[in-house]
Amino acid sequence: MSPGLILLCIGCYFGVLLTIAWHTARGSTSRGYYLGNKNSPWYAVAFGYIGDSLSGVTFISVPGQVAGSKFSYLQVVLGYLVGYAIIASVLLPLYYRLNLTSIYSYLGSRFGPRAQKTGAFFFLISRTTGAAARLYLAGSVLQSFIFDVWGVPFAVTISLSILLMLAYTLRGGIKTLVWTDTFQSTFLLLGLGLSIVAIARSLGLDLWGVVNLVRTSEMSQIFFWDWKEKTYFWKQFLSGIFLAVAMNGLDQNMMQKNLSCRTLGEAKTNLYAFSIVMVLVNVAFLSLGVLLHHFALSKGIAMPARTDALFPTLALQHLGMLASVAFIFGLTAATFSSADSVLTTLTTSFCLDFLKQDTSPATEAEKTRNRYFVHAGFSFVLLIFILAFRALGSDAVINAILRLAGYTYGPLLGLFTLGLTTQRPIRDRLIPWVCCASPLACLVLEDRAPVWFGGYRFGFELLLVNAFITAFVLWSAPSRDTAPISPS
Repeated sequence: MSPGLILLCIGCYFGVLLTIAWHTARGSTSRGYYLGNKNSPWYAVAFGYIGDSLSGVTFISVPGQVAGSKFSYLQVVLGYLVGYAIIASVLLPLYYRLNLTSIYSYLGSRFGPRAQKTGAFFFLISRTTGAAARLYLAGSVLQSFIFDVWGVPFAVTISLSILLMLAYTLRGGIKTLVWTDTFQSTFLLLGLGLSIVAIARSLGLDLWGVVNLVRTSEMSQIFFWDWKEKTYFWKQFLSGIFLAVAMNGLDQNMMQKNLSCRTLGEAKTNLYAFSIVMVLVNVAFLSLGVLLHHFALSKGIAMPARTDALFPTLALQHLGMLASVAFIFGLTAATFSSADSVLTTLTTSFCLDFLKQDTSPATEAEKTRNRYFVHAGFSFVLLIFILAFRALGSDAVINAILRLAGYTYGPLLGLFTLGLTTQRPIRDRLIPWVCCASPLACLVLEDRAPVWFGGYRFGFELLLVNAFITAFVLWSAPSRDTAPISPS
């Protein structure tokens, strides 16, 4: 597939996004930007959530890692189901009862202003670095296969991408994202489905042939029982539960669209529907990985040194036009569906948790102008981070940044758990210090665990240790100079 044709496909794609944004952003206010006027249809939110919960990294990484980790990731996904049920039954009722826009307002009412700013700060750091790293990795794929051919610098490529993203999110916010994410989820699933079809055709397989190939492959093993390994079932399953709670229920980016539903009942329905679809989508991604590896082996194609390169290499160079188009649309949808939501929710958190625009006496015009500046500012920050990652030029460094971003959810999980399960007053001034110290302690623990614990290796369950340290230290500290406790 020629670079020109790929670029034409991407141009048409963004043309549709800009059209949706123009239509939905007309007459938009702060309430429309933050919560879509509390009028978002649950089915649109649920469907759009598919693209929002995945990223370009997921799109290219999950299929590529099947040969090494097999279907072990499904153990985490099964845990997600329980985690989403907890969000729907515990957290969403709390958020709706308190009529929250920023979920970190709960920390402010429960512990004090430092707690609210600490929660928001960890969200801002995690989502900014994570979104930048993911945009960098996905943008590097497009750069390698398209723009390098034309001699276009990476800085120009990524700057134009962020400008396009800014153009369709600046005015409408959540009101626009509900519908642009629905469109992008459609193309993500279309890209996934057509990729499977293209490989099946190349291998001469019908639907049942694909099912049998995946079912009988040694790569489709789901359950693992060696307690020392990261793939141990109970480690993965329990981690999936708390990852879902922390990285969705305690994350402004993932909750804001849920809070834009008309009622709590619709928000719950959205979450339950999405959780079922999410399992099926992940099964499809893992099955795609089996097909990709089988295709490469059957055709004598050398495996790329990096597993992330397997899907793009086969789709764009070996599987023909259908697979190329499917891959480009799927990658574009996965990348920008998650990144555009991040811009909006970073802006929401900063405006409400730090600038306190919800209680500001400023006029609507002044609030809108400030919001535009913050939104554009975060776009610029993303650009700087991405160019910094490019300058580092090391995938190991980028992966480390993604892993470190995950550490920030531990303190959030600890704070919310402490607030919801106890009535104990907590010293607000201690919260920032403890929340910073806990991830550092976990870094040391992860590094030394094989030596200290007889070969044991931490996986996702380190999140629980992080949360426990945060909650235990704060609970154990003397409770002087506390903020009043509000009902939870």
